[in-house]
Amino acid sequence: MEHLLNQQVQNIEISGIRKFFNLVSNEKDIVSLTIGQPDFYTPHAIKQASINAVNNNHTTYTANAGVIELRKAIANYYESRYQIPYHPESEIIVTAGASEAIDITLRTILEPGDEVILPAPIYPGYEPLITLARAKPIHMDTTKTNFKITKSQLEETITEKTKCIIIPSPSNPTGAAYTKKELDEIVSVLKDKKLFILSDEIYSEIIFDQPHVSIASYPEMRDQTIVINGLSKSHSMTGFRIGYALAPHWLSKHMLKVHQYNVSCASSISQYAALEAFNSNDDHLQLIKDTYKSRRDLVYNRLTSMGIDVQLPEGAFYMFPRFPMRNENSFEFGLTLVKQAKVALVPGNSFSQYGEGFMRLSYAYHEDVLNKGLDRIEKFLNQ
Repeated sequence: MEHLLNQQVQNIEISGIRKFFNLVSNEKDIVSLTIGQPDFYTPHAIKQASINAVNNNHTTYTANAGVIELRKAIANYYESRYQIPYHPESEIIVTAGASEAIDITLRTILEPGDEVILPAPIYPGYEPLITLARAKPIHMDTTKTNFKITKSQLEETITEKTKCIIIPSPSNPTGAAYTKKELDEIVSVLKDKKLFILSDEIYSEIIFDQPHVSIASYPEMRDQTIVINGLSKSHSMTGFRIGYALAPHWLSKHMLKVHQYNVSCASSISQYAALEAFNSNDDHLQLIKDTYKSRRDLVYNRLTSMGIDVQLPEGAFYMFPRFPMRNENSFEFGLTLVKQAKVALVPGNSFSQYGEGFMRLSYAYHEDVLNKGLDRIEKFLNQ
């Protein structure tokens, strides 16, 4: 009966990140630096808010777009932090994680034959959704441009079939984040194009040496931009599954239909926890960011001292070093690291063909774990 299934579903694969993680999960004495899972606990006040939501019987359906108080809090956050106004009643949808926000966006805007530009190496969660919509992913090689889209690349890659460009900033797996000057160049190309920009800003709170700049902050881009964000990474709330999509009303009302028939609404309990996250003191955000920056510097200094070619990330909690590989691809090299060094990193080819030769290292781990893993890598390279 398997041959009767949707061919598009049959053709997509489990994420290379999870595939490799599952493959090595039963290995003994492994230092795993694979998953982008914050090692901080969810703040106490947020956990208490979820308990209170249960005790106060906030366990029913909410409005499809989410609890209005939460949508107002999200609107206040984006206006106060980035000076970007969104109407809570008509331009904000609370979703079951940022992943669902990406899904409903792509299912709303894409038709068969459309092209979506992806700056590669890139998180593998976009391409299957594009394929399921019967559109075509177009990978743009950014390995020679500091893992960022450039003006000339855009001009060369955009075609009459281009429907959307995905811009993750900061990026998974590279940690690259766009400056205002870099976005100015991109906007100069895109502002007159009839296409959408999906701005994935899930790591916007984890950016180190510069302020986060959203392409939606450009007035001329607002009507064609969908912003994706959430609380999984910033507030250590991965299991709460709360994300959100910000889009102009004329587009958001159609995205809401897809969301409604997909999940009805995000978890009511998680929504009240998210409301507390937006309303509570955010001092812990700075503490988390400072911790990640310290870890970034530790990993970067250790890798460069080993002679590894690696770019200093500007945000998120990933490093994307290029390793000296001999007659093996990234996946095979990853297995070699597991077997001989007892360290697990994610193979770079999990992030498109342009990640070949690289490995992703997550530094969302305690410094003791990072040092242990780096010691093993150094010993392996010396041998």
